[in-house]
Amino acid sequence: MYQIVLVVTPLITIPYLSRVLNADGIGEVSFAESVVSFFVLFASLGIGTYGQREISYYQDNKLKRSEVFWNTFILRVITSLTVFIVYLMVSLVYFKTKIYLILSINILATLFDITWFFQGIEEFGKIVARNIFFKLLSVVFIFSFVKDKSDVVLYAFSIGFFILLSNLSLFIYLKKYVNKIKINKISPFKDFMIVISLFVPTIGIQIYTVLDKTMIGFITHNNFENGYYDISVRIAKILLTIITSLSIAVIPRIGLLYNKNEHETIRVLMYKSYRFVWLMGIPLCLGTIAISNNFIPWFLGGGYDKAIILVRILSFLIIAIGINNITGVQYLIPTKRENFFTMSVMLGAGLNLCLNIFLIRYFMSIGAAIASIIAETFIALFQLYMIRSEISLKRVIIEGKIYFIAGIIMFTVTSYMSNNLNPSIHNSIFIIFVGAIIYFTVIIIMRDNFVLENINSILSKTKLRFNKNER
Repeated sequence: MYQIVLVVTPLITIPYLSRVLNADGIGEVSFAESVVSFFVLFASLGIGTYGQREISYYQDNKLKRSEVFWNTFILRVITSLTVFIVYLMVSLVYFKTKIYLILSINILATLFDITWFFQGIEEFGKIVARNIFFKLLSVVFIFSFVKDKSDVVLYAFSIGFFILLSNLSLFIYLKKYVNKIKINKISPFKDFMIVISLFVPTIGIQIYTVLDKTMIGFITHNNFENGYYDISVRIAKILLTIITSLSIAVIPRIGLLYNKNEHETIRVLMYKSYRFVWLMGIPLCLGTIAISNNFIPWFLGGGYDKAIILVRILSFLIIAIGINNITGVQYLIPTKRENFFTMSVMLGAGLNLCLNIFLIRYFMSIGAAIASIIAETFIALFQLYMIRSEISLKRVIIEGKIYFIAGIIMFTVTSYMSNNLNPSIHNSIFIIFVGAIIYFTVIIIMRDNFVLENINSILSKTKLRFNKNER
């Protein structure tokens, strides 16, 4: 349900903002946000990843998880406040614009972010409920107050403010799960080196997810290019949330299984996760490529033709990030092999940086998109190679065979439809509907056991619940 909200809300706001703020207005905020995100990076360090992992080990031990929580939270407060003060000084001296000052809210939102705790104890419902409410509130705010290009500051304000409110609201539930601890148990810097080791790959991730926008701004000096790129990345990553949501839910489970030495169960869970990425990632990737020339014109409005090619290129992020999210975030970090994760991410970041320097200069935003795809694909393949003794690369690829076949058939039909139907919301919905029917019909005809088992499981649970309600 939460992923549906994450998908639907940008589908509502992006067309509105693309017309109200234009590509250069969106690009201005995007560039400023990319600068602020580096300060957010140092405010958060690897604290969230560390906290979630450590909490997952002590789900059944309230005393230990209380110690982990307070030490982790105090460390987050120290780093965030330090960075917040530094950022205010820098923004007042160098940036001197309202947008940069307003975006400091993003750092405060990081300070009060305790979602890592609720993820660690597998209490996703509370996170989801709050996030859905404040996400919808932000949509109402945008439509109510962002009326023209002069309201770009209000748009910047909405980015961090509602995240901050959502994070603060989670503190209401803490008393149920966390006890007060003795002063002599407070040692926020106890595992600081582990936090730093988890922070290093975060730097790498930041390089190839945010630095590209910063580099487009510095190299091209063109807000339009940043606007085209930012909005195209958002469209691609709207769909990616469906894939990455699996890892968020599975990480604490793998942490718990690892702590109990149930390695075979972890392996089974990993193969299912890869299969889920193929099942959902292939149609989302190929479908987006097929429909983009029918979808973009009416969705973004006039003047966004370049976004069509950008969306087509960036669609491959859905599969590449989906795979390395499973291997790296879902597997390597909970099993305490962050050194492998760090190595892969830093190599990918270095590759992305080098490619950006060359490709952005000659191809602008398209160059940044190509660099991102190459870097993410490299990371995915490198990580799979690193765990080849535990997870069979051949099996991972073979298990996607049926989905590739179904995806190619779907792509052929939907591409033809997209090229021959006029761009409109009705035609785009019709193409998506036909594509989904073709894809899942082919899978069922080919008797894919993964899909059939899950359909039977859902039907059985639904029937059981229905019978209980009747009684």
